[in-house]
Order: sequence, then C-alpha cells, then structure tokens
Amino acid sequence: MHHVRRTAPTLALCLLLAGASACTAPDSEPPPAPAGLTAQAGSATTVHVMWNAAAEHDGVTRYRVFEGDRLVRELPADKTMVDITGLTPQTGYAFTVKAEDAAGNLSPAAPTARATTPAAKAEDRSAPAAPATTTARATGPRSAQVSWSAATDDTGVTAYDVYQGGVRIHTAGPGESGSVLTGLQPDTVYTFTVRARDGADNSSPDGPPVDVTTPPASGDGPGTAPADFTAAASPGTVTLTWTAPDTGHETREYELYVNGKPTTVIQFGIGAVPSGRAEHRLTVTEPAGTVWAVKLRARLPDGNWGAFSAERRITLVA
Repeated sequence: MHHVRRTAPTLALCLLLAGASACTAPDSEPPPAPAGLTAQAGSATTVHVMWNAAAEHDGVTRYRVFEGDRLVRELPADKTMVDITGLTPQTGYAFTVKAEDAAGNLSPAAPTARATTPAAKAEDRSAPAAPATTTARATGPRSAQVSWSAATDDTGVTAYDVYQGGVRIHTAGPGESGSVLTGLQPDTVYTFTVRARDGADNSSPDGPPVDVTTPPASGDGPGTAPADFTAAASPGTVTLTWTAPDTGHETREYELYVNGKPTTVIQFGIGAVPSGRAEHRLTVTEPAGTVWAVKLRARLPDGNWGAFSAERRITLVA
C-alpha cells in the first residue's frame, strides 16, 4: 500500500478555488510572555501573584498561573493578580504565568517569581494597627506613587495591601513603605487606602485615604474631574460640595454615582450655576448605618461626560 502525503494548496491555487477569505492563514503566533511578574507572601498560607496587563494588540484572552509545573489558576484577560491559597507555612514557592490568545496559542512563561510563606502563628486573632499616614503623587498620566508609614502587630506585619475604591489592587512586602501603581487612566482622581496584614491573614482597618489626580495625557487639554469633592451625612440628608472643572464654560450638569451605579443627574438652571464651590443636598430615606460610596462627573461642553471626582464613603445617619 502506498501512502500519499497531502499538502496544503499553494496560495495561488487557494485564491483561485476558494477566494481570499478562505485562504487566511491560521493564527499560530503566541503572545509575548507576561511582564512584571511578582509574588509576595501575604500570610502563612497565601501568596499574592501580580503581573502587568498585556497590550491590547497582543489579543490575550486569559492567563494561566503555574506553581512550579502545576497549573493553579486560570484568569480572564482583565485580571492581572490573584491570591494563591492553601499553601504550607515556611515553604518556598515558585510561580510563573503564561498568556493565551483567542486561537489557543500559549505564550512563553514569564520569568519565575519566588516567595516564601512565613511561619503560622497559633490562635492569632489580633489585627495589625492601621498605617498612620498615607501619601500619594502622580508620576505620569497612567501611574502614581503611593507611600505609607509602617504598621505594628503583635506577631509582625507580613504584607501591605493597597485598596482603590474598596478593591485591593496591589500587595507589597512587610519591609516596603511605598509602591508605584501603573495602569491608571489619565485625568482621573483616585482615592487610595492601605491596610496592614499579618501571618494569620488578619487585616488592619484602612489607613487614612489619600487622593491623587493623574494629569491629562499629552494633548488632552485641562483636567475635567470635579475637584475637592466632599460628602457629609446629616439626619435625612447628604450634602455634596465640589469645585467645577475648568472647561472654559459654565458646568450646569453632573452625574452622581452611588456604590458604583449612576443614580441621578444634578442640574443647575440658567442663572443658578454656582461660581467657585458648588453644593447639592440629597434627601435620603435609607436606614441609618447604610454606607454609600459617592462620586460624580461633569457634562462637558462637547456633550460627553468628563472624568470622575474622588470617591467618598459616608455612613447615613438618622
């Protein structure tokens, strides 16, 4: 019996028989390896693994996280950090990450990041004290430096977690007092807080919040976020104050978000637009103790919404 080896038609024959659309070569090029991989022990049984987001043109659809040769997590492309749990105290671990595109092509592994979990502390239920101070400054349109003072704990701080809008976005080691955060948006106000964590995964309360405004990207013009935003609760009322963005025109319309969702549009009538500081009072019926996270943005002269103000958390009162 003779075996005949079948080969793909030449490009010219393919075009003749099937047309150009049927002759597109399959995607066989893998995305590049993820960059900026780090691993930091957060407790005796957890390690926080982070890496930089892939560029949009790389077409990454998900990431695979490995401990040694073992696949431990799969994440969608919009997630670039994960806590690996269930680990053994006082043990060294090696992590790497691979990116995968829509065609199933897998990138090379990122350079290995290593972390060693600390010893477990029996019956440790005491949380660390919160960092006493937090500072921040923009280092560019898409990055900011956040710094904090050292916290104390009866068994020792093992990590510092940076939060933005109530979501943890970064974890640093116990000996670190600051970190550069990347992947931010230009012309945006961010509010950061820092918590200390010990080897038993007890987290401190938030340290003091700090605002930082990233500058507009080159050529984007002046900032569009309302400045110096404040929110204060009194019985049955929430009072919001802010300074209008400098757009060259009166700003008559603002969109208010509560707990991440748009809830109302604040409008000032002709002749009633405040100069300098603006104020608006909301009547509330929710029960005392309800927590709101509030922020707002302005309608720009071109009809689009501008950047968000800082977000403020308030507790409603009776």
